[in-house]
Amino acid sequence: MAANPKGDEHRINDRIDAREVRLVDQDGGMVGVVAIRDALTRAEDVGLDLVEISPNATPPVCKILDYGKFKYEAQKKANAARKKQRVIEVKEIKMRPSIDDNDYSIKMKKVREFLDEGDKVKVTMRFRGREMAHQHLAMNILEKVREELADLAKIEQFPKLEGRQMIMVMAPLK
Repeated sequence: MAANPKGDEHRINDRIDAREVRLVDQDGGMVGVVAIRDALTRAEDVGLDLVEISPNATPPVCKILDYGKFKYEAQKKANAARKKQRVIEVKEIKMRPSIDDNDYSIKMKKVREFLDEGDKVKVTMRFRGREMAHQHLAMNILEKVREELADLAKIEQFPKLEGRQMIMVMAPLK
């Protein structure tokens, strides 16, 4: 089948090239299989359009309706679906192995906030100078983070050392 010359996704009225169609009337009642001429006449009589709803069926399913209103409703549905869609972002929290208790609690509050919003959180433990010799301290802090957030998140990437930083990624539980 050729694409619609107008660029619309549904063929209407004279653009429908089937000999007979399965017709659904304007009230949603099934009329049955009728010749295309009869279907077009019925649509004209009620002042509406004949729209090909399911072109791949045999015979194609056509419905008598107001095409402008049909397109408007479809556009509204698409916009509503787009609004509900949410891109999951990865937020990053940076810490140091020698982090103070108060700083830690503030960072944890922010991590909880990100997880509540549905974002993934990347916890980065940065090492400076001789801190590289004390990686076990960073591991302990990351373990503490994991235990505190067990009710909110699951570990997507366990702590691993990349250069001078240790990284752990957490994803919110559904």
